[in-house]
Parts: sequence; structure tokens; C-alpha cells
Amino acid sequence: MDVNQPKQEHLLALKVMRLTKPTLFTNIPVTCEDGDLPGDLLNHLMKDDPSTVKGAEMLMLGEMLTLPQNFGNIFLGETFSSYISVHNDSPHLVKDILVKADLQTSSQRLNLSASSAAVAELKPDSCIDDVIHHEVKEIGTHILVCAVSYTSQTGEKMYFRKFFKFQVLKPLDVKTKFYNAETDEVFLEAQIQNITTSPMFMEKVSLEPSLMYNVSELNTINKDGERLECISYFSTFGTTYLQPLDTRQYLYCLKPKPEFAEKAGVIKGVTVIGKLDIVWKTNLGERGRLQTSQLQRMAPGYGDVRLSLEIIPDTVNLEEPFEITCKITNCSSERTMDLILEMCNTNAIHWCGVSGRQLGKLHPSSSLHLTLTLLSSIQGLQSVSGLRLTDTFLKRTYEYDDIAQVCVVSSKVKAGS
Repeated sequence: MDVNQPKQEHLLALKVMRLTKPTLFTNIPVTCEDGDLPGDLLNHLMKDDPSTVKGAEMLMLGEMLTLPQNFGNIFLGETFSSYISVHNDSPHLVKDILVKADLQTSSQRLNLSASSAAVAELKPDSCIDDVIHHEVKEIGTHILVCAVSYTSQTGEKMYFRKFFKFQVLKPLDVKTKFYNAETDEVFLEAQIQNITTSPMFMEKVSLEPSLMYNVSELNTINKDGERLECISYFSTFGTTYLQPLDTRQYLYCLKPKPEFAEKAGVIKGVTVIGKLDIVWKTNLGERGRLQTSQLQRMAPGYGDVRLSLEIIPDTVNLEEPFEITCKITNCSSERTMDLILEMCNTNAIHWCGVSGRQLGKLHPSSSLHLTLTLLSSIQGLQSVSGLRLTDTFLKRTYEYDDIAQVCVVSSKVKAGS
């Protein structure tokens, strides 16, 4: 075989173009003072410029649109659209034309062709057009592989393909933090940063909870019947736009559903919270969407017995009894407990009632509610402490201090307020 033999030219030509929306044309205003040498010449030129806004020629943003000049950036969550055209440049009739478009990622190969059927024939100076769409779900290198096969006028089978390589970038940086409350509530803080070079309109940021939780969003407040966005510290909640490198924080409260909250052992260890669903729009309404993977948190360990407060007043009077309601839960899934309650006084907190009383048997994963009476002898913010639970079966004592805090005020101060 002659290695110097020229490569055979194909009868068909393949053209691929990415479909993106145009951008607003911008210009740089050039002006001067009336006393300068050009006089009003530059101002008249700007007024006559068709790309400027009439009456606001000093604005950089114009009324005209600019077609894309390059491939541009593609971000995760956006829809990649491309126009594919196969043109018959020869003077001959071509038969059995098959155009195939595949997208190769780091993990898979996807067929994006709208039809897998071959076109029977293509006349000279005619073309086959196709538009493909794909929602980008992976970051990294992507390769668009366009292959064309056909039969020439002599009956020869011909085939060629072209490769178009592009990078998919990450548009958002999402960080999450969990805060565990004593009432089994979980507070999720999501910090979302725009790491692109253009502003975003945040259309929706929601949390889809798992089957174990109900969620309530804490990013809005109800004022005079209207839903208003909260202004969060270190955030841009004043508007729904997120400028490049700006960060916005979203807060959600998750509560276990009643059927799970009553089972103490269900929410132990690692539990699935849910996933974030983020939708945004960029220039001229181009939409992007991201869903995080399932968010998990490590549930706090409460040991064998958990004591939590169900009801406690915020403010109490000095040296006047008040009541609190406690919930005692057997966190063990196998062992029944026989509990004794002891109440130890502190410098400020004094318990009313009999200490060392029997609470009876508490079966695995079950709870009991207990109302206790106490008073404070010192004003100020006082910590409720001094409860002891003893399991008579194992001779083990569980201590509970700093359970909650109450504000103790003088009865005269409270009456005067």
C-alpha cells in the first residue's frame, strides 16, 4: 500500500454548533467636557450610535443582542443543546445517510440522536439537520462524538466521525451544617455560593425530606399577611439575585414524624435527612437545576436513658413554685428498666416533692411523662439541674444537669412590667 496516497475526500460535510442564547451588547462610553478640544463631538457620536439606549447613552448596557462568539462555558445542571448539520457538497446523489451523536462522559456513553433511522437519499446541495439536548449531570470532560455513514454513487460504503471536547464546570458550592436540638428537631443550614462569573436568579431552593421527617422552611416570615424573605447574616437575602462569589444561607427545621419520634431507637446513629433541590436562571432566562445527594447526619447519642423537657416556662417568680414536664425514654431496644427518681437541690434550684420515688418499669423504646415542681431562691438566669435516675436492675445511676434554663425575676418586677 502506498503510504503517500492522498486521503479520500468525503462527499458530505459535517457542521456542529452549540445553541446558546445571545447576550446583551455592551459598549464603553467615551465622553468629554464641553471645554475640551473635541467639544460635543463625542457626545453626538454616542447619541447617533445605534447600540446605545436613547436618553441614557452613558450606560454600558445597550438594547442590541450579540451572538455567541465562542463555545462558552457549560455548567453542571444546565441543558446542553447543539445543532448538527450534514450537507451534501458533491454534485452526486448520496444514499443511506445515518447520522449518530453520542456524548461520552467519564462514566458513561449516551446516545443523543433523535432518530436511529437512516435517510434514504440526499440530493446535491441539500442537508440533514438535527438538534440535540442533554441535561448535564456530571462535571469534568465531555466528548461529543458525531459519526456519519453513507453510500456513494458508486455503491461504496463511507464513514467518518468528528470529536468535540468540552469541560463541564461546577456552578455552585454547597455546604451544609446540622444543629441537633433537645426536642429531636434538626436544623439544617445550607450555604450556597455562586462560583460562576455571571449573576444568578435563585428561583427555588427547597429541601426534600426523607420519610422520617417533616420539614419547615425558615427563610420567610409572615408579616401583615405577606410572605417576606428574611435578611440573613452574611447573606444577600435582600434580593433574589446572587452575584458572582456571593453566598446565601438557607435554614430548615426538620421534625421526626410521630410514628418515628415515639420509637427511640429509630433515629439513632446515621440517619438520612433528605436532599436539596436548587433551581436558578442565568442571562436571558437560561435555567439550571441541581439536586444534592442524600444528606446524612449523625444523631446524638443519649445513652440508655434519655431525659428531655416537654414543657418549661421562660420566666418564673422568685421563691414561687413552678412546674416542668419531663419525658423519660428507654433508649434500649432489648432491656426493661426499673427506675428510681432522685432530686438534688442546688444553690439556686430547690425541688418540691419526694426524692427517691419509684417510677416503675419502663419497657424498651417506650417513654413516660413526669410533672415536677421546683422553685428558685436566686434571681437571674438559672440552670435546672440535680435530677438523678437509677436503674435498679443494673445498679446504674444517670445524672442530668443543666437540663434547661429559666429566667427568675422578682414578683414585684413582673407585676410592674
